[in-house]
Amino acid sequence: MFSARCGSLLRSRLASLPSQTTPFSISNSSLSLSRLSRTYATETSVPQTQNVVNAALARTSTLFKTYKPITPGIRHLKRPLNPHLYEGKPIRELTVALRRKGGRNRHGRITIRFRGGGHKQRIRLVDFMRTEPGAHDVVRIEYDPGRSAHIALLKNRNPKASGDKVWSYILAPDGLRAGMVVESFRQGIPDGMVPGYVDSKEARGKLLQEKAEDGASQTTSTASLALGVLRSMTIKPGNVLPLRLIPIGTIIHNIALNPEGRAILVRSAGTFGQIVAHEESGRYSQVRLQSGEVRKVLQDCVATIGRVSNILWKNRNLGKAGRSRWLGRRPHVRGMAMNRCDHPHGGGRGKSKGNKHPRSVWGWLTKGKRTRKPGPKGPKNSNKMVVRERPRGKEKRSN
Repeated sequence: MFSARCGSLLRSRLASLPSQTTPFSISNSSLSLSRLSRTYATETSVPQTQNVVNAALARTSTLFKTYKPITPGIRHLKRPLNPHLYEGKPIRELTVALRRKGGRNRHGRITIRFRGGGHKQRIRLVDFMRTEPGAHDVVRIEYDPGRSAHIALLKNRNPKASGDKVWSYILAPDGLRAGMVVESFRQGIPDGMVPGYVDSKEARGKLLQEKAEDGASQTTSTASLALGVLRSMTIKPGNVLPLRLIPIGTIIHNIALNPEGRAILVRSAGTFGQIVAHEESGRYSQVRLQSGEVRKVLQDCVATIGRVSNILWKNRNLGKAGRSRWLGRRPHVRGMAMNRCDHPHGGGRGKSKGNKHPRSVWGWLTKGKRTRKPGPKGPKNSNKMVVRERPRGKEKRSN
């Protein structure tokens, strides 16, 4: 019926065409005929309004790489697009072989379940100390199989550097690309970097009152200008600074808890912390972590400016169970599928756990039971550094 209707419409349209026999008219009529034949077979195109929602939805198709489902394993496979990643191998001297234990301890007993197998990997030796001062050039951004974030290969500009101080790996902040320059100010701001500015640990994030050449104290406006110039030169993604030199509201990652220690907090892909306040005592700074917890950190501890790279990592889809096995993850068995001797939910006839509360394989309550109370609500002196706990339960759902 549809084809007959289309044929009648096409004949009526052709009858209305001019009956000239010139070559130009014949070419025009044949062109219009081909256009009509194509148009009737396709859907009607509705013009879309270009608003913010449509633009955002249009961008989502270019953020991930999907595949034509010629096999079941790649039907749901979805990977973030990272065209800036280096496709070659890492520097061999900055890697070490990963020796797997399959979740066993030294006695051969399984202490971590559902681990084993996996592809051979080499651990990238990432520099979490950043003790080497001076400018470092970003050579390339690389993929690291041992972590969710990307890593950046740095080359020291210091001609006197030798050995392992020439090349190093760091966690790549979001937006860092090859050709950019990063620097570590872990030892403080070098003298002469900003005219009229001398770093002092006693300042603790406040305006410095330096002495001018005539011996008088520097004015507040001049100190503010020097501090502004300093922040414009140092607050860049990938730079390492003590917390006392980072302004309030700055996004940071790779946070250390010891002034002489390595970075411990905020290292996963897409995570970030934020400076909330500098205490008037000049000893601690308050940092909001990714979980929502606000804790005090010594102002002499260092952090890296920016957010951790590979933000879309959590939106990936492995596509098949085999890719989990490649990552060293074995199948996770439900308790209700076990025998009674193997799990509190096991046994019985059919799918039933006997109206029991959800428990682990060792009988611990796993939903709703608090096993640790850090911070102000917990035991005395349990964790003095926590100013505000992370949201839980109703408080978390309301956010």
